Amino acid sequence: MHERLVGTLILSRYGAEVLTDNKQSSENIAVAPRYLHGAEDGEKVIVEIIHPATRKRPPMGKIVEVLGRAGENETEMHAILAEFGLPYDYPQEAIAEAEEIDSDISTQEIYRRRDMRDVLTFTIDPFDAKDFDDALSFRQTGDGEYEIGVHIADVTHYVESGSLLDNEAYSRATSVYLVDRTIPMLPERLCNELCSLRPNEDKLTMSVIFTMDATAKVLKYKICRTIIRSDVRLDYEQAQDIIDGKTESGESVHGGTIGGDVVAAIKELNRLADILRQDRFKHGAIEFEREEIKVLVDEQGRPTGFQLQESTPSHHLIEEFMLLANRTVAMQLSGTNKDVVYRVHDVPDPDKVEALSKFVHQFGYSMHLPKRDQKNENGTKASTKAIKHLLAESEGTVEQELIHTLAIRTMPKAVYSTHNIGHYGLAFPYYTHFTSPIRRYPDMMVHRLVAKYILSGKAQSTMGDLEEACRHCSDREQLAVAAERASVKYKQAEWMEQHIGEVFDGIVSGVTEYGAYVQLTDTHCEGLLHVREMGADDYWSYCEDEYCLVNERTGEKLTLGDRIRVEVLRADALQRRIDFRRA
Repeated sequence: MHERLVGTLILSRYGAEVLTDNKQSSENIAVAPRYLHGAEDGEKVIVEIIHPATRKRPPMGKIVEVLGRAGENETEMHAILAEFGLPYDYPQEAIAEAEEIDSDISTQEIYRRRDMRDVLTFTIDPFDAKDFDDALSFRQTGDGEYEIGVHIADVTHYVESGSLLDNEAYSRATSVYLVDRTIPMLPERLCNELCSLRPNEDKLTMSVIFTMDATAKVLKYKICRTIIRSDVRLDYEQAQDIIDGKTESGESVHGGTIGGDVVAAIKELNRLADILRQDRFKHGAIEFEREEIKVLVDEQGRPTGFQLQESTPSHHLIEEFMLLANRTVAMQLSGTNKDVVYRVHDVPDPDKVEALSKFVHQFGYSMHLPKRDQKNENGTKASTKAIKHLLAESEGTVEQELIHTLAIRTMPKAVYSTHNIGHYGLAFPYYTHFTSPIRRYPDMMVHRLVAKYILSGKAQSTMGDLEEACRHCSDREQLAVAAERASVKYKQAEWMEQHIGEVFDGIVSGVTEYGAYVQLTDTHCEGLLHVREMGADDYWSYCEDEYCLVNERTGEKLTLGDRIRVEVLRADALQRRIDFRRA
């Protein structure tokens, strides 16, 4: 297939051309009249290159799809998805296949499973969530022990390997979360209805049932198929109010009324999760507490403001039990001596860690790193200890966000692989993704591996080449992340179009030879402060080793992490660009 790009069609007396959104493409694409296919001036289009550029003429292309008028929210969101090769609709054939799935749960199916419908069970999710793919159950078994179930939607019970639905889910590999919408991996009938663990409905699940003591030690566990019935649906804020003692039994929530048993369970689960969390960090896990900002939009998709996303103990509660289930499944699968889908995270790049050490020295921090030739496990542990100490030391300081960002950049991205190297960031020797099969295809693969190698009874075949499937899912995950960031940048620029000429506080988030990137403190909107906007008579030189620009006349340095006030010079949502000048 020829290369396809997204851009805006411009018609003039000289002909037709597409101005591409691709920042790496400097040339416009010429389109002959016979290849316009009904596209009109000012419309966003997908253009396919049919003849590459030569020394005498620009690249030639043909319009293969019209997305709509440039600047309209629906058009721009579809353009972002198309730019990264992601779908923005669902094939009708797959939707039809989903609609034909029988929703009834037979007596035989219930008999095959562990029936946990009489055990206290609940979900905790974001306020606006619709696909509830995990639930927790809790009961005391006596002698100070607890039975805690991590229940995950049994998606592969409904999606058969090799079916049209399965092939479409594999192609997508992940749900995509843009600012104003979710592009699901599975049709709505599955992700929001059949598989979603909604309260007061019988649901089929794959579960890890733990027996734990009061110190959060796992005494035993069982991986099994179950049927559950969630008693109540909570959002994170409601769960946090219970943890903080602000909510008692009898109060109404999304899925019913909070009972005293739910209050007691959440408080005890929170205590156990805190022990698990501290134990993780004690064994080398690295904690990155970074501020997350959510863009708020109205019904038309227009940005209305920004909201700080806090990570609270209620988030940690769910996180710790999902981590426990994921690593338990990975450990069990690893003992089968078969190909397994792992979630792996390699150790930091030594050169980047050394550069980080030199940079933070100017803030008064010292990182005690191993010698460069120390490539063994002790060297990795020493680097980990140095990074953790740095993160702890910088907590609460003005440079905390910067140091956390640079520390993350020393590490490779986590990926899927059949070759296990462990998960460095979590400090787990075995780890996989098992707990989100509604939105991640690797979790579906792991469910099938569990069925094939651990559980008896119905076991569907798995993908032929697991490593190839792992690479595909890793690639699709990165594209989804890139699209999400592009949608955020679009909304940030759209917001800033309303604030031209206003002055904001910010922090230098990046430095290049042509200027500094500044992230605004309140909104996290990021834009470029070009060197030409930093003083008409000044010349700034770029010092790569010190992440700074130096004023050749005054000697002033502008460095990563510096606080600065800037004026919004211009903003262009279509280009996803914000430009500042020094205030």
